[in-house]
Amino acid sequence: MPTKNPRVSVTFEEDAVDLLASIAKKENKSVSGLAKELILDALDRREDLALSSIAKIRDKKGLKKVEHEDAWK
Repeated sequence: MPTKNPRVSVTFEEDAVDLLASIAKKENKSVSGLAKELILDALDRREDLALSSIAKIRDKKGLKKVEHEDAWK
């Protein structure tokens, strides 16, 4: 039966694997579970940076400010 979630194979240097294994052991997690958690966190941070960049472009002086409730009417 095919898996519900696709798999991704990543190759790390030995030092990185040792560090992942050490952290996973301390946090009582699997290495793959910890790697997934760290990757998802990094993706969230990148998304936040991208959205912040868009917000800076849109936030210009002299523009009319609109209240949140009014924006969604």
